[in-house]
Amino acid sequence: MVKLKMLALAALAALLQAAFLPLAGHAQDAQQQAPEIGIAYTDKTGWASKKFMVSAANPLAVEAGYAILQQGGSAIDAAIATQLVLTLVEPQSSGIGGGAFLMHYDGKNVQAFDGRETAPARATEKLFQTAAGTPMSRVEGVVGGRSVGAPGVLRMLELAHKQHGKLAWKELFAPAIALADKGFPVSERLHGMLSWDRHVRTDPTALAYFFEAQGKPWPVGHMLKNPELALTLRTIAAGGADAFYKGAIAGDIAAKVASHPRNPGLLSAADIAGYQAKVRTPVCSDYRAFTVCGMPPPSSGGIAVAQMLGILETKDMRALAPMEGRVGADAVHLFSEAGRLAYADRNRYAADTDFIPLPGRGVQSLIDKDYLARRAALIGERSMGVAGAGTPPGMDVAWGLDNAIETPSTSHLVVMDGSGAGLSMTTTVEDAFGSRQMVRGFMLNNQLTDFSFDSIDAQGPVANRVQPGKRPRSAMSPTIVFDKQTKKLVLAVGSPGGPAIINYVAKVLVGTLDWGLNVQQAISLPNFGSRNGPTELEAGRFAPAVLDALKARGHALRSADMNSGLHGVQRLSIHGQEYWFGGADPRREGVAKGD
Repeated sequence: MVKLKMLALAALAALLQAAFLPLAGHAQDAQQQAPEIGIAYTDKTGWASKKFMVSAANPLAVEAGYAILQQGGSAIDAAIATQLVLTLVEPQSSGIGGGAFLMHYDGKNVQAFDGRETAPARATEKLFQTAAGTPMSRVEGVVGGRSVGAPGVLRMLELAHKQHGKLAWKELFAPAIALADKGFPVSERLHGMLSWDRHVRTDPTALAYFFEAQGKPWPVGHMLKNPELALTLRTIAAGGADAFYKGAIAGDIAAKVASHPRNPGLLSAADIAGYQAKVRTPVCSDYRAFTVCGMPPPSSGGIAVAQMLGILETKDMRALAPMEGRVGADAVHLFSEAGRLAYADRNRYAADTDFIPLPGRGVQSLIDKDYLARRAALIGERSMGVAGAGTPPGMDVAWGLDNAIETPSTSHLVVMDGSGAGLSMTTTVEDAFGSRQMVRGFMLNNQLTDFSFDSIDAQGPVANRVQPGKRPRSAMSPTIVFDKQTKKLVLAVGSPGGPAIINYVAKVLVGTLDWGLNVQQAISLPNFGSRNGPTELEAGRFAPAVLDALKARGHALRSADMNSGLHGVQRLSIHGQEYWFGGADPRREGVAKGD
């Protein structure tokens, strides 16, 4: 197992005195699909800065956000520039053809921006069912036009920019346009994903862009240019988001979706033109000395993370702190059982609340402290295996069990600006390369497969069934944490990883808030947890004695790569001086940078 590098206090003090330069160093359910491939695990020790910081999944994207912050841009400005470069350099994970959730703090108020895709007006609950009424296979659902929802990320970013931007919209496109024109080196991760995925080459446009004449993916380091995306971005930079949603770009998206030779979709130009981003009320709850705020529905992330923390708050997690980065069996047991309980509620109740009400009093019923204490009392010395959904206070409806195909190709970024504002944003095209449909230089999402393929079961209608204009349930969990006494923002974090996102983020919250680790140390901990199935352990990161102890307590174990992409920024203090400390997942290519 790779040994976690721990920061020495003296080294950090020296770092802060030396102009705050960066420190040295560098699944979806198993029953549904194989996990996204990873790259070599690279130890990272974190980065410190005095004024501002950006952490994201690709160094080129981080440089774009950093440049905007240097120019006096806001956190939102930097996030836009970062996202646009991710569209270019990490097309397997996110882009302007997808959606996003954004938690933003302006120094006074917390907002939850919803840029989740929506189902076409002509969609029905049978969208992913065969003529016999049975669920389609994964490939039938994902690959092609059927799975494409109206993209949301640009409308969401424009809405946030109108409220919190400082630099002109057009200026934020310059870094991505320059890279698209001049070319960028193909990264190890992009090359690996192109080699691994067998569907992206079925789209002629994607085949011509990502692969050389002999059909092999461009090698690592190849300078890949994207003039079509550069033109698209110039158009949007000049005309605003309307240029994407109401012009020729929208028409080309709809035509691409409808013309797929084997699996055409229903998304129309009118669906795209009618898309609206929304500002929603964050899910905020107290956890020990902190207030933790996350995304509300249609993301299940904020509620599920709050439930896990509320359950774990009844336990002495501090006594189970890891030793030298090694997590013990008792910690894995409690964390996994809390996950089982939270995921049981998630899979029964979570959906777009514009269409489907949550049980009882809504969010507050599901994160009610007494309710969670009763759920925590179900945790015993042995694993419960599979937990049942609870009965939140005031509940008077019944919903069927969800069976969405949720996939892990997503990205995350965190920004803290010089004015005290900060954000956490999770962004996605859903599966690797989305629907495998490329248009105007970017990939289209397959977000509609986050709906349940079944629409009803013996318990009643499935909350997360397909409905026209509805937003599919998500696990994305961008999270912002505040000190309960001082009200200061102390941590922002999030991750890709499909439904495992909830466990990844909760791990970092426990690692920082309970175990006293810095955000990089917490990110670098082995991944573990349960999604109300097997107890999942990151392959090669747990000692045999831990495995034996868990088996003895009734855990069915599953070893997997668990390729999170956690990124976070934390407020720390040394000798009375506060500073930002950024972390990036050693399982991916990301970094953090600031001044």
